[in-house]
Amino acid sequence: MKLNQPTRLTLVQQVVLQFEQLIESNQWPLGQKIPPEPELVKQLSVSRNTVREAIRALVHSGLLDVRQGDGTYVCRTSELGAVLTRRLEKTELRETMEVRYALERQAARLAAHNRTEEDIATLQRYLSEEHDARERGDVALYIEADVKLHKAIVASTHNTLLQELYDSMTDALTHAVASVIDHTTLSSSPVSHTDLVEAIRQQDAGAAETIACSYMNTLQQVLQDAWGGEEKIEYSATSTE
Repeated sequence: MKLNQPTRLTLVQQVVLQFEQLIESNQWPLGQKIPPEPELVKQLSVSRNTVREAIRALVHSGLLDVRQGDGTYVCRTSELGAVLTRRLEKTELRETMEVRYALERQAARLAAHNRTEEDIATLQRYLSEEHDARERGDVALYIEADVKLHKAIVASTHNTLLQELYDSMTDALTHAVASVIDHTTLSSSPVSHTDLVEAIRQQDAGAAETIACSYMNTLQQVLQDAWGGEEKIEYSATSTE
């Protein structure tokens, strides 16, 4: 096999790598406005054109978003997330939900196996926020707390690839789910994550998976009732210890 000589990275490529590292390490977290161009030029000791080309490359890959008259924001935390998001935009909601269900089930099992005491403290904090939002009938805060709780469960697996996959699914579904949850749905919904968090705390992987499947069935029914016309799919825990 013929080997090619290694090539040196251009200045633009070096800056792109630095920006990617800042994003992936959460030093530039999702949704944050990155430093203005003059500041980046000064910190990096490179030309404006180099910074602009690097930003343009990351906009093209889906990690950054330039808002005219405002600035540049982090809109994805990885190229994988950006690619998945673009793919999900072309996918039917039903298919997206089915993939998310599979991820939720496995995440519950892995979280029960791998969680730390710090993970449990985080889960209980978000569980409390979710409960408070439900009691107040605050739909927006409930959805925000619900998303944080589910992402924290996935983070408790300590599987970074699973986190990236799940985050992309969640971003694609949050607005869809929010559109069908109102004050009536919130107050009457039987969904509670208390048992799920407790199963994860006790490291009972089987129970965590079963509870996650039950939650997914409830959510699927809520969406079916809201939109209608979809054949219901029952999800159950099938894996064994």
